[in-house]
Amino acid sequence: MSNFFSLKFLNNELIFIDQTKLPLVEDYITTDNYERIAEAIEKLEIRGAPAIGVAAAYGLALSVKGLTQNMDKKFNIAYERLVKTRPTAVNLFWALDSIKKTYEAKKNSASLFYLLLNNAIQIHKNDINQCEAIAKNGVELLNANSTILTHCNTGKLATGGEGTAFNIIRKGYELGKVKFVYADETRPLLQGSRLTAFELSKANIPFKILVDSAAALLISQKNIDAVIVGADRIASNGDTANKIGTLNLALLCKNFDIPFYIAAPESTIDTSIISGDDIVIEMRSVDELSIINGTRITKSDYTAFTPAFDVTPNELISAIITDKKVNKPPYNFNVINY
Repeated sequence: MSNFFSLKFLNNELIFIDQTKLPLVEDYITTDNYERIAEAIEKLEIRGAPAIGVAAAYGLALSVKGLTQNMDKKFNIAYERLVKTRPTAVNLFWALDSIKKTYEAKKNSASLFYLLLNNAIQIHKNDINQCEAIAKNGVELLNANSTILTHCNTGKLATGGEGTAFNIIRKGYELGKVKFVYADETRPLLQGSRLTAFELSKANIPFKILVDSAAALLISQKNIDAVIVGADRIASNGDTANKIGTLNLALLCKNFDIPFYIAAPESTIDTSIISGDDIVIEMRSVDELSIINGTRITKSDYTAFTPAFDVTPNELISAIITDKKVNKPPYNFNVINY
């Protein structure tokens, strides 16, 4: 296993790596303040749908640490603060709602903080187990000596465990099914060239990073055997929201007849929404396009289109790999026993 971690809970505090400083600096932050955790999620110090859910669960549990009065008010303020941090990742909402449900049932208990904390710990443990199940299910789809293209970051930095799409790649490499990986740089925040490259290097998996727009050339030249990416929200019909640029890859794969796989825990499936039309797409600051590492690269008065995600229609997805099973089209997650 790689010798780093994205987040862990120790001595009643959350410890997380500041992903904005990677891969050049490995800086760990320790806090028991839910507001600091909320800021970390907003600033992408903590990112990745599963990791966001785990961190938010710990944050909400920590909001009652040491409290003896005005419990309801302070808990609800913390809940509202955390729930507003990222609007697209469904894991955030179900994790917070799980903690809230425990709070409502146990709020008169003298051991409330530890009951909430145990709930958060269980959410974290479940994510670790889900990551392993996703890898086990997904690796079965890979042919021997495959070259894989991936987008954004789906490894340990994005989850509470070893990753989703990245964990399939990692396990595939160990089994001889993956020989090489191309990692999209993933503009504008470079999660691929900073974070996925960092994790591939740590795992000693051969790789190259590439400009997002170079993926078309690679795929058209038949240099890619499969594309595997993660997801932030999956609708009942299989429409999938993921990091901006994912739709480009899905369209390329469809055109050149290459498998396009989504890998995510079953908690990412939102059966309350019918299709991708119901998914709220987060818009980010223009500064994320115009400033890199504190250096402005274009004029401040230029406007920009800044979606954090796009939605890939279900008909472009070869399979949706979860910890439960490999789902093949047509997708209908309201019918399947999830």
